[in-house]
Amino acid sequence: MLTTTISEFRKNIKSYFDKVSKNFETLIINRGKDNGVVIMSLDEYYSLLATNHELGSSKNEKRLDAAIEKLTNKQSFEKDLIDL
Repeated sequence: MLTTTISEFRKNIKSYFDKVSKNFETLIINRGKDNGVVIMSLDEYYSLLATNHELGSSKNEKRLDAAIEKLTNKQSFEKDLIDL
């Protein structure tokens, strides 16, 4: 994750855009106290949308909760892998 000020961003905008798009960096531009902007690559944005969609499904939420419970109880996932 990169952090900069708005004036530094203006001076080096191309360099920052290259870092974000080529290196999958996230850039935070501070604009004062508790105020800022986040810049990320389009691929990273689409990935966040896909993750949000997957986690937004009640079916997937139940599967995730079950997996977390199994991990907490140190149960095996072998049967789940065989069922796939």
